[in-house]
Amino acid sequence: MGATVVGADPSEKNIGIASTHAKASGVPVDYRAVTAEQLAEAGETFDIVLNMEVVEHVADVEFFMSTCAKMVRPGGLMFVATINRTVKAAALAIFAAENILRWLPRGTHQYEKLVRPEEIEKPVTENGLTMIDRTGVFFNPLSNQWNLSKDMDVNYMLLARREA
Repeated sequence: MGATVVGADPSEKNIGIASTHAKASGVPVDYRAVTAEQLAEAGETFDIVLNMEVVEHVADVEFFMSTCAKMVRPGGLMFVATINRTVKAAALAIFAAENILRWLPRGTHQYEKLVRPEEIEKPVTENGLTMIDRTGVFFNPLSNQWNLSKDMDVNYMLLARREA
């Protein structure tokens, strides 16, 4: 029997869209319209916690990351992907992505809500996880591919583990 995959989002609309996609793809996911805080209050813990393109949208990054870190089981991992709060990110991830490339609706991201790596690492490590990897991510329009990079000025990912 495989592990249960839980998908959580506070938006009923997002959960509905994700559920429809999962059913059409035959992917078994337990989608829930809940916040991370509600999952933590219910005593939920996970082997892997993914925060992919989420933290730049939460009201209190430190509280959110602390809450998520507490839900990582011993031996478990937390992945975080987000956008750095730099002028370069404002130009590429907000202006270019929303206004020129039109990958996202205008207003999806606000510069002041972007998150620097240390603003994620601090609450994560203070809640018992160890940072084990950091990497930048960039889009290469010539190859139409996303690639890993040492440059974390725009998009970046962090990986942390709770020791067993």
